[in-house]
Amino acid sequence: MVRLNKIYTRTGDGGQTHLSDGSRTSKTDCRVVAFGAVDELNSAIGLAVREVKSKQLLLDLTRVQNELFDLGADLSNPEPDQQAKVAPLRIIAKQVEQLETDVDQMNMSLAPLKSFILPGGSEAGARLHLARAICRRAEIDSLLLAKSQPVNKQALVYLNRLSDFLFVAARLENDQENTEILWVPGASR
Repeated sequence: MVRLNKIYTRTGDGGQTHLSDGSRTSKTDCRVVAFGAVDELNSAIGLAVREVKSKQLLLDLTRVQNELFDLGADLSNPEPDQQAKVAPLRIIAKQVEQLETDVDQMNMSLAPLKSFILPGGSEAGARLHLARAICRRAEIDSLLLAKSQPVNKQALVYLNRLSDFLFVAARLENDQENTEILWVPGASR
């Protein structure tokens, strides 16, 4: 369990922060940017949760928010697993598989797509679409990190699958209110 007695420490005032392995790095380091984007994603999902109608989706999103804390811990630990004194928290294949199961389950009640979808629709749908877009950026930030530093491959796969999950979740919420908006190519020509 994490215990935070004091929120401000002043240790980051010079533009550096601690990573999970205890090392310090610049707040502009690719690793910090990646787990910062995951934090932003988690906040966007928290905003979406306030409007979600589906009880099952609410449970799934709450699980995802907890997993995003796991993902942030994973990305913030550059130490190779075999060198760590304590096994670092890592995203595992089972978490990715659960997202796939969730997507398949939600998709069962949705009509097949006939066009791209405009982000928006219901309040919950629009917020989930925004979370999906932030998820794509978090994935790109994590992929950029992986080009220069070690990253758990399952963390990258998780972000890719999570954006699919959020897309289908937005469709599910919009379907409940019949608010899905399809793209009409060249409609304003």
